[in-house]
Amino acid sequence: MHPTNDQRRLRVLHVGKYYPPHAGGMETHLSTLCQELRRSVDVEVIVASDDGTSIRESVDGVTVTRVRTVWDLAAAPVCPGMARCIRGARADLLHLHLPNPTAILAYFASGQRGPVVASYHSDIVRQKVLARGFAPFLQHFLRRCAAIIVSSQTYLNSSPVLARHRDRCRIIPYGIAVDEFCRPDARRAAAIRQRYGAPLVLSVGRLVYYKGFEHLIRAMRQVAARLLIVGDGPLRRELEHETDALGLAERVAFLGNVPDVHPYYHAAEVFVLPSVARSEAFALVQLEAMASGLPVVNTWIQSGVPFVSRNAQTGLTVPPADPDALADAINLLLADDGLRARCAAAARRRVREEFRLDTMVERTLQVYGEVTAGADRIRAAGGARAARRPPAAPAPASVPVSLSG
Repeated sequence: MHPTNDQRRLRVLHVGKYYPPHAGGMETHLSTLCQELRRSVDVEVIVASDDGTSIRESVDGVTVTRVRTVWDLAAAPVCPGMARCIRGARADLLHLHLPNPTAILAYFASGQRGPVVASYHSDIVRQKVLARGFAPFLQHFLRRCAAIIVSSQTYLNSSPVLARHRDRCRIIPYGIAVDEFCRPDARRAAAIRQRYGAPLVLSVGRLVYYKGFEHLIRAMRQVAARLLIVGDGPLRRELEHETDALGLAERVAFLGNVPDVHPYYHAAEVFVLPSVARSEAFALVQLEAMASGLPVVNTWIQSGVPFVSRNAQTGLTVPPADPDALADAINLLLADDGLRARCAAAARRRVREEFRLDTMVERTLQVYGEVTAGADRIRAAGGARAARRPPAAPAPASVPVSLSG
């Protein structure tokens, strides 16, 4: 996929839900992927706007169009102008990031007829009425896709939506820039430990229902450590209220969105991902924690979560929505220095071997090559068939033509 001087670079249009600085795993993945892809292909991004206005801007070298959102429907932004933007991009390849009903409807309305790739981040889990109503459109769109990228075999196996499309699914685990997390800033990490005490338990994520933070907070009643929660979201006030009600205000700190999470990983002893639903399809923060040398406590949910950090290898995996099990796992890792060190070393090794950013990008470019080559063959075959057909006879000049129907 690296063009020679006489080749035009492939134009790829990514359509997502939002884009940083909007916080979220899908947004982080989209930004990281596009920044790397632009070394090999021309990349443009179209997403919904956070503030109700439309803007076209360059974000770290990537052209991003944020389309005005008219309203939200079950957490899905409705952007009437998105179809026009897709059509105007004149991309060689369209890459949609799902779940995103708005993007799918905009794609159909745009009239785009080139090859399409989808990154299938998650099923629609919580909005069950929306999922049922939108299912025919989603299935129709997935049939149109030349390839569907899924982050783990586990998620593919557990998704009823993808069951009909397994032949076009390509497994590409997410990746991160591993070296960015392997270089600790000892001074900043020490300052965090001095401020909050030790030992420190860390969790990072948006404060939304599927993250299961309430179960982690309840687990802290049995853990002699300080919990730092990095992230923000609609459940923050509710979680803070529960923390106060349990008498844990001195041992659970809500830090909100921090400018740089790296030193927090290096200040902590254990990382916890207490997710409770398949909406948590992978959890990039696990990779960040593992690359930083943290053992991970995660949960047995039918997604890529336990695939990323493996039980008894890179950490411990417990049943979801079980504060007692979370507490037992955290306490075991805090009490056993040898176990914690072995899990940390295995975590670093696993990320380097399986979840590197350059590997993810190269596999994505391979899919692009596969898809565009297939599209070229189809166009070439169509042209050859047209050349073999005899030319159509011209219509007699005397035949009147009516445009009135």
